[in-house]
Amino acid sequence: MNYFDELDCAVTVCDTQGTVIYCNEKSKQTFAKYGDLIGKNLNDCHSPVSWEKILHLLKTNASNAYTIEKNGQKKLIYQTPWLENGDVKGLIEFSFVFPS
Repeated sequence: MNYFDELDCAVTVCDTQGTVIYCNEKSKQTFAKYGDLIGKNLNDCHSPVSWEKILHLLKTNASNAYTIEKNGQKKLIYQTPWLENGDVKGLIEFSFVFPS
């Protein structure tokens, strides 16, 4: 069972190297203009500052949250480590659109 597929938020998961390994349906719709993200590295689509932040989150087991506005929609972005038995396996990003 895939718990994220029908959520009304974009869920994107990468491994410890920043390679995208999962996108739920909302994430696929959100990033459709970039094509299939599975197997692509986040370093290729983020600024150097953003990439350094991603590496920091992976290294320190920290979370990050911020808001952005794109295409007239305000979003909350929440990035948090994906853990298995206490070990960092990657990063999960949730992107929520604020209701209008």
